[in-house]
Amino acid sequence: MTRKQVSDENHKESRNNETSINLRVITHNIRYATEAPFKGEERWPIRRPRLCSELVFNSTSIPETFICLQEVLHSQLVDVQTSLNGSASGEWDYIGVGRDDGKQAGEYSPIFYRPSIFHVKKWRTVWLSETPEKPSRGWDAASIRIVTVGIFVHAKTGKLVLVMSTHFDNEGAKSRKESAKLILSLISSEVTLEDFSVVLLAGDFNSPPDDGAYQIMTAPESVMEDIGVSIPKEIRYGNEMTFTSFGHVDNTPARIDFIFARKSDHVEYATYAVLANRFDDGVYSSDHRACVADVQLL
Repeated sequence: MTRKQVSDENHKESRNNETSINLRVITHNIRYATEAPFKGEERWPIRRPRLCSELVFNSTSIPETFICLQEVLHSQLVDVQTSLNGSASGEWDYIGVGRDDGKQAGEYSPIFYRPSIFHVKKWRTVWLSETPEKPSRGWDAASIRIVTVGIFVHAKTGKLVLVMSTHFDNEGAKSRKESAKLILSLISSEVTLEDFSVVLLAGDFNSPPDDGAYQIMTAPESVMEDIGVSIPKEIRYGNEMTFTSFGHVDNTPARIDFIFARKSDHVEYATYAVLANRFDDGVYSSDHRACVADVQLL
């Protein structure tokens, strides 16, 4: 029996433990609000209600939900937060900045959370480059890339959770590999300072399983593992591919979006899913599908 595959008896006992937490992580590259859409792509005002409804629906039943997004322009950030809050102003907040200037310019990789459930102990943005403390493009990357790092305190139990949302470069193979190394180094530094109950990393890695960055993230010496392949296949749900395109341009499906967790954490992976991004009306909410993982902190 593996660490993740606990017995039914232990599973039931852990759910009765007052200090256990059922935590959900959603990651989705929502596709930035372009003024020059691809063939098959609808503009953001058309995609927005579909994508926002997805986030609302999948975060309603579990208060301890983190939503990690990528390719989010500031106007989209406002739209998503408004939709999540609905009539309950202040229910949701976020951490993150625009990658171009560390303020509001360029794409965000934000983390949304409920302040009544999790308190932010500290957070920062790290640029995936040789100069990670300031806005910068690294190695052979075509664009500026970032990781948003948040340390959260669970209000009820006091447990510490490290959550990161990132977006690796789509063109620079060296950039992706170096970004993976930088994030693993960052995790190593953070865990020496705090006693985390769980460490979670989610995002668009632009790196399928046969690519160097993914292989670095999942190497035997790495402290992280891919929840999507660690969880038993019979309880995974939905699709395998996470990138679909809009049906015409760059139309090669790929598995490049992931949720990673620290191997040594005392957790149980309850579910994992890759959701649909198109329904009967034929409109793609994004060229990526959302990934969802349910993790129980024991």
